Amino acid sequence: MRTWALGLAATLALAAPAQAEIATAQVTGGTVAGETVDGISEFKGIPFAAPPVGDLRWKAPQPLAPWSGTKRTVAFGPACMQGPILAQMGSTAPASEDCLYLDIWTPAHAPGDRLPVIAWIYGGGFNSGATSVPLYDGAHFAQQGVVFVSIAYRVGMFGFLATPELSAESGHGSGNYGLLDMIAGLRWVQDNIARFGGDPGKVTIMGHSAGGFAVSMLNASPLAKGLFRGVISESGGNFTPVQREPVGGARAISLGMAEASGKAWLDGLGAHSLAEARALPAAALLEAQGKPGAPISQPPMDGYIVPGDQYVLWQQGRFNDVPLLIGNTSDETSVFGSQKTTAAAFEQQVRSSYGAKADAILAAFPHATDAQAAAAARHLANATVFEWNTHAWAGQQAHYGKAPVYTYYFDRPTAQNPNGSGHGSEVGLVFANEDTRPGRAPWTDADRALSAQLQGYWVNFAKTGDPNGAGLPEWPRYAAGEPTVLKVGAETKVIGTPNAGQIEAVDDYFAWRRDGGGE
Repeated sequence: MRTWALGLAATLALAAPAQAEIATAQVTGGTVAGETVDGISEFKGIPFAAPPVGDLRWKAPQPLAPWSGTKRTVAFGPACMQGPILAQMGSTAPASEDCLYLDIWTPAHAPGDRLPVIAWIYGGGFNSGATSVPLYDGAHFAQQGVVFVSIAYRVGMFGFLATPELSAESGHGSGNYGLLDMIAGLRWVQDNIARFGGDPGKVTIMGHSAGGFAVSMLNASPLAKGLFRGVISESGGNFTPVQREPVGGARAISLGMAEASGKAWLDGLGAHSLAEARALPAAALLEAQGKPGAPISQPPMDGYIVPGDQYVLWQQGRFNDVPLLIGNTSDETSVFGSQKTTAAAFEQQVRSSYGAKADAILAAFPHATDAQAAAAARHLANATVFEWNTHAWAGQQAHYGKAPVYTYYFDRPTAQNPNGSGHGSEVGLVFANEDTRPGRAPWTDADRALSAQLQGYWVNFAKTGDPNGAGLPEWPRYAAGEPTVLKVGAETKVIGTPNAGQIEAVDDYFAWRRDGGGE
């Protein structure tokens, strides 16, 4: 096993586990010490910003105070404040407001290496998630010559609470502290990743679910300009019209809508000033967040971090034009439980939510029987939340951008879900960690082969901005007017837009909303 030279020197004076060497690096704030095992060096729990506690609650991340001596970074930092769901994902990390830490997996390397970097943004509905989830271990990426960085960010109302008072205090709106955490982490990467063998000019941001929505916002954010050269989004995208009141299908929300929700919630807690709100115990806020009347806890379109409707931003050329690898699974919402409805109830719901476009939506999603209606409700959620965003993002990039876009559709039916692949089905395969899921059966040869294929595409993209490479089926670029999608799973082949008729109906509905329909 090689020791690390210069910035990553092996330091045998520090205690180390058996068969591990200590690797140190000088970073912003001081010296950190990770460990190297089997040619992979891991640094866990590196702080990248000051703890967002006390008066720093609901503020942009602040510079980190330096420390003396060497900080041992071999264990994950605390997860950001959230409910008990982390244990279900296999994480044992405690939750704390002091949570702005990142983790790095990197190959042991010679001085001067400049390896590609993937910066991972976890999902969890903007209410949960952590870098310590075993599924997100980055060692297999490091084995493929990629420096893998996992960045924590505040979630729930700790990361996305907006109120008029918070907006006035910042001068730039409020409610996007979680996104600002991601940007601070990416700036840390720019300043420090070379000391871990990474190339700051070859950073790809990658996220799943809420993380996929987040990287699409960073793709549009002027604050993130120059911090990455590629984007990978799995089941993400935030291209729906900005809603100012709840409407069918739309996910993007206005700052005013978020502020009203946040103010009403704090008023209900008896916190009528920012000082009173910041004095409330974190545990009390977390408990209140889990009760009826909780505020919106997802990124609002604040006009600052995300300047506005992303669909329109692409038309205006106001986005970070970098290569994209984006996609979704074939039956996303199946993992969120069965859609129990009737044909009459489904029709009533669509008519109340989709206005003048309800007839077209109903025609595109057959619902003559109760069983068909249950499937239609699931497919409509798939289309509006996930599939259309992939379609819109790819189409806007292909039409208005210069950098290429590659889209995928993951479809691998199983005994548990014969209709397709649920939300997150590809993530464990991409990380080559699918067998770490609680209750997951041992891997099969087919699992390993598919995992190698997916990780091959992702690694090639991180290295070159193009997923294609030796031994992999060709993945063509998505072209405006001639969409091509790589269907991956039980088989790999190039197809057109999946569920094209449904996507066309949803596209027409969102265009109507964007033009002021229903207001």
